[in-house]
Amino acid sequence: MKIGLAQINSVVGDFPGNVKRILAGYRECLDAGADLVITPELALVGYPPQDLIFKSRFVPQCLQALDYLAGEIRGVPLLVGYADHHHPAHPGKPFRNAAAWLEHGAIRQRIWKTLLPTYDVFDEQRYFEPGTSCEPVPWQGLRIGVTLCEDIWTEDQLQRPLYERDPVAELSAKGIDLLLNLSASPFHLGKPAMRRAMLGGIARSAKVPVVYCNSVGGNDQLVFDGHSLVTTPGGGILAQLPGFAEACRVIDPFATATPTATFEDHDAPQLYQALVLGLRDYVTKCGFSSVCLGLSGGIDSALTAVIAADALGPAAVHGLTMPSAYSSVGSVADSRALARNLGIHCEVVPISETFAAVKAAMRPVFAGKPEDVTEENMQARIRGLFLMALSNKENHLLLTTGNKSELAVGYCTIYGDMCGGLAVISDLPKVRVYEVARWCNRHRELIPSNTIDKPPSAELRPDQTDQDTLPPYAILDAILELYVERQLSPAEIIAIGYAETTVRWIQRRVDLNEWKRHQAAPGLRVTSKAFGLGRRMPIVQRFGG
Repeated sequence: MKIGLAQINSVVGDFPGNVKRILAGYRECLDAGADLVITPELALVGYPPQDLIFKSRFVPQCLQALDYLAGEIRGVPLLVGYADHHHPAHPGKPFRNAAAWLEHGAIRQRIWKTLLPTYDVFDEQRYFEPGTSCEPVPWQGLRIGVTLCEDIWTEDQLQRPLYERDPVAELSAKGIDLLLNLSASPFHLGKPAMRRAMLGGIARSAKVPVVYCNSVGGNDQLVFDGHSLVTTPGGGILAQLPGFAEACRVIDPFATATPTATFEDHDAPQLYQALVLGLRDYVTKCGFSSVCLGLSGGIDSALTAVIAADALGPAAVHGLTMPSAYSSVGSVADSRALARNLGIHCEVVPISETFAAVKAAMRPVFAGKPEDVTEENMQARIRGLFLMALSNKENHLLLTTGNKSELAVGYCTIYGDMCGGLAVISDLPKVRVYEVARWCNRHRELIPSNTIDKPPSAELRPDQTDQDTLPPYAILDAILELYVERQLSPAEIIAIGYAETTVRWIQRRVDLNEWKRHQAAPGLRVTSKAFGLGRRMPIVQRFGG
């Protein structure tokens, strides 16, 4: 028996387009000899639909698309993820997260998702009513267990049960020969390896092959990495589809071949591929064809430019370098060298005259007060004004270039360098920025070596460096991981061995700058706890623990 996996890139709410993508994947699998084809979770809808699902015509249009799709399936069955109504006469939420078994031009069976996650980036209990029973689907002498994404994620990373029910165990108790999972599992660093380990354990426990079909593509802040896979009953990985790209593949889960799959889980290339895919899909799915960004000669803007050029092509990337009296000659030279290496556009627009004019205009208001961070922020906001003007005039999407370390402690200027429509590397800590930048230069110098080697600086005052204000990035990033991602208290972090003054300073800066992050551009999620979607902190609060 051969199963076709259609690892497709759905667009939220694009029912006609998603039907075409599903049928294209289905037919590609048919050509390769599939006996059954499966798609990701909510493939017909796009994940996550969020509150779009409450719009009066959203689910009806989804069901119309499902009926059309069913009419196109005449031979080999298709198992597709979609959204359905929950019967209005029954109590509960109004919708179902569902899968439909399509065969012979009709919907043969509907399967409801049982476990609805409400942690991290997920909020499915807001919309969906869970299924109450798990029943195998009989087909060609087999009993097939069909699950949707979270139905197999029944434990947390410490192997503590997350739910009172276990759909796989319920299906196994009723007797199954094969377990299928339609998934929309977003990427973060380490997730592909985590899935392989989990699915291998499920296969060993249930003693059946597992076929797992995951979404791929970027939707808002989430990036779905694909990496669909098939296990043997013993938990070995029989095959894994590519990451960060659409793919279709036909695999026999009952094959007796010894698993020989090897996996490349290096951090830098996975982070890079996730950011390229997330940027490309955000730009194109929002209807833009080009981007602009500020080029400072620093490593953050350089890496963002590399990602953009790869995602969209060099001709679609427009850089603006905006030197001030405090900018080094090397910063402009490095920006131009980067643009030449990438083949992107680069214009130089100095801000010194504008800065002088703004200071002169404000002089009566600021009379008798010395220059301070206010004047530094003026320069960042002038640059934001210039970049937004370029964005408006040419219809470029403006990319912000700040990293996670800066965003965490507020080392960024609201309405200045935070201006933009997408924060490409806002979930990449500074140490990771260097790691990915060096990986980008593995074959040839894309990012000028001087950009990587020189001390990072905002260049908003004479001889400024980031380390005048911030702890060394290696220490800052390590403490941020403990405080933001692992959510340890300052006391617990200090007990690990970090200096109390440094820990308390970072904790206070993170907490005080929540208001900035609430106004930041959406950022692409690549770590287990990104600012934005999945992290909900109050701005007004007094908890210091």
